[in-house]
Amino acid sequence: MLLLPYSLAVTCLLSLANDYALAAPSPSFTPLPRTIPLLRRSRPRRNATELSDWLKSQKEILEAKYGNNPQQKRASGLNLITNQNADSSFYGSIAVGTPAISFNVILDTGSSDLWLAASDGVSTESDGIPTFDPSSSSTFTDLNTSFSISYGSGAARGTLGKDAVQFAGFQVDSQVFGVVTQVSQNLLNSPVSGLMGLGFQTIAASGATPFWQALVENGKTLDSPLMAFQLTRFNDVNNAQALEPGGTFNLGAVNTSLFTGDIDYQDIPDGQEGYWIQELAGLTVNGNSVQVGSGSAAYAAIDTGTTLVGGPQDVISALYDAIPGSQALTGQNSGYWAYPCNTDVNVTLRFGSSSISWPVSKEDFQLEQASQETCVGAFFALNTSGTSAPAWIVGDTFLKNVYSVFRASPASVGFAKLSDIALSMNGQLGAVPSPTVGAVAATISGSSAGTGTDRSSSTNGAQGAMLNTLGVWAVALASGIVGGAMILL
Repeated sequence: MLLLPYSLAVTCLLSLANDYALAAPSPSFTPLPRTIPLLRRSRPRRNATELSDWLKSQKEILEAKYGNNPQQKRASGLNLITNQNADSSFYGSIAVGTPAISFNVILDTGSSDLWLAASDGVSTESDGIPTFDPSSSSTFTDLNTSFSISYGSGAARGTLGKDAVQFAGFQVDSQVFGVVTQVSQNLLNSPVSGLMGLGFQTIAASGATPFWQALVENGKTLDSPLMAFQLTRFNDVNNAQALEPGGTFNLGAVNTSLFTGDIDYQDIPDGQEGYWIQELAGLTVNGNSVQVGSGSAAYAAIDTGTTLVGGPQDVISALYDAIPGSQALTGQNSGYWAYPCNTDVNVTLRFGSSSISWPVSKEDFQLEQASQETCVGAFFALNTSGTSAPAWIVGDTFLKNVYSVFRASPASVGFAKLSDIALSMNGQLGAVPSPTVGAVAATISGSSAGTGTDRSSSTNGAQGAMLNTLGVWAVALASGIVGGAMILL
C-alpha cells in the first residue's frame, strides 16, 4: 500500500465571516438577508491502516446518529470530527454570551441541538479547543437540567443553560444550549468547540427551539424563512493550506450570484418534518438507472453534517455493479466498495416529483485512494434496520455539487445549479479572516425583535482584508447583502 495522496474533501463544517453593510436598522427595520463566507479545513494524508479505521468510524458514527430509539429525541452531528487525521470539514462560527465570544461549530441540518464544550473539564490549553466559560457571561442562566449526546464512537454530556447567541447577523437573547463538561477522546477536533443543529425542534434532544427556528417563528426577523449553503471543493489542490475558504451560508435569503436558473423546491413528505427529508426518486451511474424503491423506503435526510452518502445495501450494491471492476470491501470496512481509480464515475440523484437529476461529480464520488490503482467510493451501505432513521443519508459528497436551500414554510428542500462564480471558488486559495464579533442587525427574545450594537472596533479592517484576499468572493457576496454580524475566524 502507498501513502494516500491528498484527496476528496468530504465533509462540511462552516465558518462565519463578513457581511458588507454594518449599520443596525431602526426598530421598524425591514427584514434582511445575512451571508457568511465559509471556511474549509483540510486534512492530512492517511495511510492504509488510517484509511480503514476512518472508513469504519464514518459508518459507525452515521448509523449511531440516525439509529436511536424512535421514541427518543436525539442530537448528533460531530460524526466527521471523531477521527482527527481522517477528513476535511467545513465549520462556522457563532458568538455567545455578554460580552460576546466567538466559537467554531459544526452547522448540521441532520440534528437540532446547540452545544458547546465548557471550560471545566473538557479541554486544556494544549488541545487548542476554545471552551465556553459560563461565569464569563453576565447573561448566562444555568437551567440545572442534564444534557447528553451519544455517538457511535463516544458521547458528550453536561447540562443545559441559556444565553444570548449571535449568528449570521441575528441574536436570540435566551437560546437554550448544552454546556458540555464530558467529551469522549477525539470527539472534538481543534478549533471546533461544538455543534449547531439546523433541523427541526421535533428531533431536539434538549427540547429547545433551534436558533434558526426561533427566528422563523418570530415572523418579523427573516426576509424569507430559509437558509442556504454553497460548498467549495479542494480535493485536487495539492498545495491547499490547513484552512481555506469553503463556501457561503445564507440565512433569510438566497444569494443569487451563487446559482443559475430556478431553485427546484420539493416539499418534505407529510408528517416527516424533523430531518430535512426528501424522497429519492431516481439514481443513475454513468447513465444506467438503479432502482431505489418508493415512499419511506426511499426517504433521504439531506444532512450538511455528514460526509458521505449512505443508502440501503441492495441499492448501493446495484450501484457498484454498474461500475466495472468494483468490489465490496470486507471486515471492518464492510459496506464500502472499491473500484479502479482510472474509472470515471458520474452519479445523479433525483428527488420528489422533480424531473431534474442532480450530479455527483467523479471527483466527489472518489472518496479515497486506497492503493496505486484502487479507490474507495463515497456511497456506502447504511444499516438502519430496526430504527426510525430514513433509508438514505445524503451528505456533502452530493451537496458540494449544488446550491442547497432549506425552507421552513412550506417545509421543503431546494436545489439549484451552481453559478460560474460559485464554481470558480473551487480550489481558490485564500487567507483566513481574523477573529471578530461585530454588529447584530436584529435581536429577538421570545416573540419580540429589536436591534443590537456593534461589539467590534475592527470590523471594517477585517472586511477590507477579506475583500483584498478572496477576490471573486467579494463579487459573490456583494449581491443582495445588507447588514449583519461580523463573526470571523
